Amino acid sequence: MGTDEHEINKKRKIDCQDFQISRAVQEDNNNFSTLSREDEQEKNKFLALSLATYHPSNKPRQLSPGNHHPRPPQSPLPRPLSLDNHPVLDELVPSHYSLCIPPPPVGCVTLGTSPPVAPIVPYKHRETAVTSAASTGRVRRNPSQSPRQGKSATVPPPFPWATNQRATVYSLNYLLSENIFTITGDVQCKRCEQKFSMEYDLQQKFIEVGSFIAKNRRGMHDRAPGVWINPNLPTCRICKQENSVKPIISEKKKSINWLFLLLGQMLGCCTLEQLKYFCKHTKNHRTGAKDRVLYLTYLGLCKQLDPNGPFDR
Repeated sequence: MGTDEHEINKKRKIDCQDFQISRAVQEDNNNFSTLSREDEQEKNKFLALSLATYHPSNKPRQLSPGNHHPRPPQSPLPRPLSLDNHPVLDELVPSHYSLCIPPPPVGCVTLGTSPPVAPIVPYKHRETAVTSAASTGRVRRNPSQSPRQGKSATVPPPFPWATNQRATVYSLNYLLSENIFTITGDVQCKRCEQKFSMEYDLQQKFIEVGSFIAKNRRGMHDRAPGVWINPNLPTCRICKQENSVKPIISEKKKSINWLFLLLGQMLGCCTLEQLKYFCKHTKNHRTGAKDRVLYLTYLGLCKQLDPNGPFDR
């Protein structure tokens, strides 16, 4: 009897455990289904929100009747200008007019325009224009300049053989007519450092310089020879040292004794700036090396003494 009750209690206990397990499983299933339904509802809400805020990008814009303007028809591209299509340029372009179309920057292409063309120049002026543009590449300034502001065009003559124009002397005929036969200048010995005056016979020394130029000018090639660049200096009459007497050149360029330096062939003792000063005020080209500017100075002074002589550039 006791054994049967024990078995019955055991079965009841097992059945109670099974019922609790099945009930726990059922509750888990219910909770899972509830979560699934909530997730589905959240997805549906998100989808509805996305559909409400979506606007297609290719939706045609509605233009009001008042703001609508029809697009003008596109004009055809112009035909490129070709020099071959114009055989007679002198009749199409006047002699005083030239058509210049500046080329676009490198790497820049403009749509709807013809390619750049070269400037159209009349035939009779074309060769000169091309030659000058290719040779110079820039506009050359006039080498002659007026005196700077505050400086007069004329100066008091520093010597009897000099005019009131800067870097200018009288002609040989005028000087001889005024009984000016000798030209003097101040010198200094490089050895004994003694200062004294020297004089040159005007007519005799000018014949020497002019004859040297006439004989050797063709081989100079617009450049001063070495005997002008490094001149042979006179012998000192005090210490008897050869090649030691140098001219005393004034620091003021307007007071330089140009004629004395020419007759003694000592213009090479001048600095480049002093030679440029002479070329500036005698309307000569003053750029370049010293040998070229020195050559122009010799020719310019000889031209002043003898305007009809063979001293043109």
